[in-house]
Amino acid sequence: MHFYFAPQILQYDGTQLASLWAYRSFGLLGDSIVAFRGPCCIHFEHMVDLEDVRNQQPIYGNDMLHFIVEHFDHDLEKTILRQRLFITVVKEVLEEKGYKLVRSGDDLYYQKRKLSISIATATPVSTIIHTALNISAENTPVPAVGLIELGWPAEEVTKLAEKIGLSYIKEMEGIQRARCKVKGVR
Repeated sequence: MHFYFAPQILQYDGTQLASLWAYRSFGLLGDSIVAFRGPCCIHFEHMVDLEDVRNQQPIYGNDMLHFIVEHFDHDLEKTILRQRLFITVVKEVLEEKGYKLVRSGDDLYYQKRKLSISIATATPVSTIIHTALNISAENTPVPAVGLIELGWPAEEVTKLAEKIGLSYIKEMEGIQRARCKVKGVR
């Protein structure tokens, strides 16, 4: 599985949830995690969470740390489980610095303020997860908190992204190893 942090600021608008985005954009062939920093503004026509569309709940933020994870299989339920694992990895990495976060489904909260957004979906050839963490909570449509407010230095966002990405890859490798090392039972 590949990990790549894109050094340029990119705006997440929902169109990145497309098969082979990491390959087309960065040459990453196969399962991958691409992380990048940038604003988020998802218009309703690009939202895949139809509950948000039906409720007319906008999703935006001025400065976020984004992760797009692509796995080449078609099992959406497995991908939702991976999404929950990914958000748990994020929680564990952040809590190493002493933050006390609450995970509810695929979201993270600090003192009842939202730190993350996340969605999982399927494409014709893969499944994709988008998770983003507020770096700043400025200009969010719900009560939110950002990494900077939590005391995370803005200049260390790249290191944070790398630690999260590599921790998730380690989990995926561990799952593969666990799957391959056991014998069947009757």
